[in-house]
Amino acid sequence: MYLADRSAPSGAKTAPPDRGSGRAPAVAPTVLALGTVSLITDISSEMVTAVLPLYLIAGLGLSPLGFGALDGVYNGVSALVQLTGGHLADRVRNHKLVAGIGYGLSALCKPLLLLAHSLGPISVILALERTGKGLRTAPRDALISLSTPDELQGRAFGVHRAMDTTGALLGPLAAFLILGVAVDGYDAVFGVSACVAALGVVVLMLFVPSGAGDTPPRPRPAAAPAAPPAPARPDPVRLRDAVALLRLPRLRALAICAVLLGLTTVSDAFVYLLLQRRTGIDDQWFPLLPLGTAAVFLLLAVPAGALADRIGRRTVFLTGHALLLAAYGLLLWAPDWPALPYLVLALHGLFYAATDGVLPAAVAATVPESLRATGLALVGTGQALARFGCSLAFGGAWTLWGTGPALAAAAVGLLCCAGVAGHVLRPSPPGPTTPAAPAPPDPARRP
Repeated sequence: MYLADRSAPSGAKTAPPDRGSGRAPAVAPTVLALGTVSLITDISSEMVTAVLPLYLIAGLGLSPLGFGALDGVYNGVSALVQLTGGHLADRVRNHKLVAGIGYGLSALCKPLLLLAHSLGPISVILALERTGKGLRTAPRDALISLSTPDELQGRAFGVHRAMDTTGALLGPLAAFLILGVAVDGYDAVFGVSACVAALGVVVLMLFVPSGAGDTPPRPRPAAAPAAPPAPARPDPVRLRDAVALLRLPRLRALAICAVLLGLTTVSDAFVYLLLQRRTGIDDQWFPLLPLGTAAVFLLLAVPAGALADRIGRRTVFLTGHALLLAAYGLLLWAPDWPALPYLVLALHGLFYAATDGVLPAAVAATVPESLRATGLALVGTGQALARFGCSLAFGGAWTLWGTGPALAAAAVGLLCCAGVAGHVLRPSPPGPTTPAAPAPPDPARRP
């Protein structure tokens, strides 16, 4: 099976045991270091994201339609560049280097916002910032997976996503506090964001091991000969090797399911707008709605990842989309309960906790180590582009039909796509076993 296999493969790598305890650590130090980098970087990014609509529309006079187009570019660039970042990291066999370039590029763009006061320069700066995000995403996730045993992948990604979400919680709060006390509020937010982003790059360079995720050295023989031959240099990863990944049945199934489900996953902004219209939440409380989703995601990301390692990733992944479908149902048909906003935000956060870290954990276990970042980028890019397409389609349906029919169509589509995904990701029937010589360990054997 693809997402559901719970048994560790015979060739699964294991983390070195802790000295004195004899037990492997639940989370590798590399994962904690990368989680800290993501936490700091997300504080910086979300500070800008929280004030950007107000700055562009109220400060620079951009129309909502113009902001929608800019937001599409803002997110679409990141999705497309993921493929470049993943392939480049595997080709140079230095995931930390490529991730560092991505983090550094994003950090350099933050102070440039202090100098840009028109739409053209701001668009270029935001596109470069998203380019940095796209470059770093796949190498960073590859670093997490390559430093973690296969049977703990879900927990490791859950820990990282929880730390990342902590930054997403703190960033908007910091931005609004700065706006309340600073004279030049927007410039102050951009300046503090630049300093925080630079701190994230420093933490990456100092605390993420240089060899983490790189091609491991060949083991030394117990008794080296007098003149040992030089180790053969691994062949560089070629573009056709990356394209050939889609021939792997397990990775292809994951990519298809990620795209199908992404096509019916309504974007967060639309969910919050629908919730506001459905419940009549005052405008002053609207910026706090994302914090509700993030808080639930933060609390449950690690337990959901650990549960996926224990009972199967397919079950948890599909359950997450069932919870999202339940949130759609509440928005469509629930009575006007006082608790309705809390229920919808809780289900929304549960959806992310059950899917955001579980999918890359499953992908990482299906891809060879030499192409780990590329495989993660392929699935991540497909999912991101599908969600972008869903946003465009949902916006058009909202304009033509109204909110109710548009959301009902998305709910029906999600139900159908979840059924197809459950079929594609079903457990494989056991084949006949015949005595044979043991096969060499295959790191891509278990999803």
